[in-house]
Amino acid sequence: MRPSAAFLWAAAILVVPQMCASSSDSNVDRSSKNLSSVPADLPLTAERVDLSRNHIHQLHTGDFKNVGLLRFLNMSWNGLELIEAETFLDTPLLEDLDLSHNVLRNLSDQRFLLHTGNLRVINLAWNEFLNMTLGREFNALRKLETLTLGARAISSGDFRNIAMVKLHRLTLSLEEELDYEATSLMDIHAEKIQLDLNGGQITQGDLIADVLLFFEEVELRNVTGSYEQVRTQLRQRANITTVSISISVFEVDWRDLTELVNAILHTSIANLSASDAAILNPPYADTIITGPSLMESFTVARGVVKSFFFSQEALYDFFINLPAKQFAIVETSLIHMTCPKNLSPIVELDFSYCTLSDSMFSTIQGQETVECETLSNVEKLSLVGNNLKSLQLVSKRLQNMTSLKHLDLSINAFVYDGSSECFWPKNITFMNLSSGGVTDDVFNCLPQGVKILDLQNNQISVVPSTIFKLGNLSSLNLNANRLRDLPPCRIFPQITELLLRSNSLHAPSLRNLGSCSSLKILDASNNPFTCSCPLRHFIRLGVQTESERGLELLNWPEGYYCIYPEDLRDTKLESVWIPEISCSPSLLAATILVPSVILIISVFFLCQRLDAPWYIGMIWQWTRAKHRARVRQLRPEDMVGIEFHAFVSYSQHDEDWVKNFLLLNLEGPGGGLRICHHEKNFVPGKTIMENIITCVEKSRRSVFVLSAHFVKSEWCHYELYFASHQRLSQGSDSIVLVLLEPLPQYLIPSKYYQLKSMMSRHTYLEWPQDKAKHRLFWANLRAALQSNLPSEQVAQTEE
Repeated sequence: MRPSAAFLWAAAILVVPQMCASSSDSNVDRSSKNLSSVPADLPLTAERVDLSRNHIHQLHTGDFKNVGLLRFLNMSWNGLELIEAETFLDTPLLEDLDLSHNVLRNLSDQRFLLHTGNLRVINLAWNEFLNMTLGREFNALRKLETLTLGARAISSGDFRNIAMVKLHRLTLSLEEELDYEATSLMDIHAEKIQLDLNGGQITQGDLIADVLLFFEEVELRNVTGSYEQVRTQLRQRANITTVSISISVFEVDWRDLTELVNAILHTSIANLSASDAAILNPPYADTIITGPSLMESFTVARGVVKSFFFSQEALYDFFINLPAKQFAIVETSLIHMTCPKNLSPIVELDFSYCTLSDSMFSTIQGQETVECETLSNVEKLSLVGNNLKSLQLVSKRLQNMTSLKHLDLSINAFVYDGSSECFWPKNITFMNLSSGGVTDDVFNCLPQGVKILDLQNNQISVVPSTIFKLGNLSSLNLNANRLRDLPPCRIFPQITELLLRSNSLHAPSLRNLGSCSSLKILDASNNPFTCSCPLRHFIRLGVQTESERGLELLNWPEGYYCIYPEDLRDTKLESVWIPEISCSPSLLAATILVPSVILIISVFFLCQRLDAPWYIGMIWQWTRAKHRARVRQLRPEDMVGIEFHAFVSYSQHDEDWVKNFLLLNLEGPGGGLRICHHEKNFVPGKTIMENIITCVEKSRRSVFVLSAHFVKSEWCHYELYFASHQRLSQGSDSIVLVLLEPLPQYLIPSKYYQLKSMMSRHTYLEWPQDKAKHRLFWANLRAALQSNLPSEQVAQTEE
């Protein structure tokens, strides 16, 4: 190996792990660009290059020097006639090379293959090769898996140089005028051989003989007729290596088909399959199936009948009566299937993606429908994607399949209202009703012994709690339905797997999981979760499954998001915290009520012990008095003739309190107020009435010391009368009531109606018996009486 090649190998090994496989530069399509040579601007990261359908006639050394990562190259349909020996020296990773539909002429001299040791797939069909002789260069392709060739002649020894190569598939693209020498394929070691007739007929009996002798798997493609050679070789040869035969993309007459099938039944061939088949001249009468058989499987895919006039029953009877253990007709417009005439050996039966109706397997005799009884060996039945409608009728069609264990009825359009009884075979353990359009009533039409049940992608909104128990059910798939809550486990006590992805679970309640003692796997991802209080327990369950063994919550936390409220939309449930206190009314009530009760009791206790209401009331009165003093602005004329802050009216029985407490605290150093009272300020010679009027007029306010004695004094009544008249002229705050002792309303005489009215409408000051409260009492009283007298203003002005 040259140093440059070694360097490229090393560079490729280092670079490949770092390249992104999904890069847009890794796939290059330059097909149909009218190119005459390999473009020089191919990206360095190109892994797949398509240069097909151009005019590149030659490939030269260095054409691919910039694409060391190249793995796939398509050079078909180019008229390519020459490939230089070192063309692929710079592409050591090349795995797939398509050189078909060109004009290469010699298979024995393709030296470029010496530098393609990593090739796994190569297509050399549809070139100008006269013979199939492979050169020594093919011996270097030890990794080759798929080889496609074509030539006009195949001779003994042509494949000697690939005798050591273990192929997976060899495809021979044949022409009708092929010159074939017997035993020419003996040097090939391939698991499967594919003969592509390219729309021609089978004419080489020796080729068919060698194919049946040397290869286990044989496929015939693009055949249009002359099946006699195949049929003849099958009947004549006693030693057949082939185990599986498949025919694809072909046309066949009904007679040729049935004779070919009957010939295969007499051989050791175990598997027969046909795809994209067109049947000509279908039958009008039954076709006989001859002899015993070792056939294991028979499969038809995408079959079509090219006639409108034939006996459908005769056609169906031939196929269903074939003695195969595995029988399948799929992707075929099959509207009905008859019942085998005798006990059928079929174990696996597949009619997927046909158009079967509810009448399948049954026959009409007179006015009665006769159910099929000869498919009792069937263990696995697939009816996916048909035209089945009635679930109850389908159960009747299958009721005699007593061995049936696996049943797939998905992708149909079932209707079941729950009013009729179903008749499923008792041994069914697996049932698939996905994408069947079924609703909640389907639970009344299920086999009781089912273990695995697939009901995904239906219209189920709730699992009824009144249905019979599915005691053996271990796995239930309810993905993509309309469930709003978790189903109750008491209906299926042995369940271990419950799949509820993509439903309508907003806040799944865990109470139904309480009876799920066997549950191991739960999937509730991709549901529209509402992140509120009811979801709190489910979030806790998800968090617990991360750290604890036991229940496995699939796709947690990636598949669990909030959709509401908006501020939490697209937030993972594991990141959502919902306070417990906001979700428990009792806890919330306790949290609010307990502190409130404690506060009320504490306040009540403080009120009892510390007389708090009294203090609050006194502070409130003091504050109001200060506020009125600031807000209310007296006009100078209102203060003309005012000499005293207050006139004190009291009963003689309360004289000691007035002198020793009231006057001392108001006129003393702490008060500084001028108080008018009768002993000091009444003028001798004047009548008492005149002195009362004069004192009231010369005082800013009038203070009435109320007591039981006060309401009994006539003079006190007069003083209150004159003061009330002054209140009307000066304002509502000119009278201050001091309650020396409790004075109930009923003790006040009716003539003191003004006093009653004042006490009911005005706040009065109560004399506290507790000495600790005296200081606040005097502060409130002084604040109520405090004002600037004219004489004081004059004195301040002179100073």
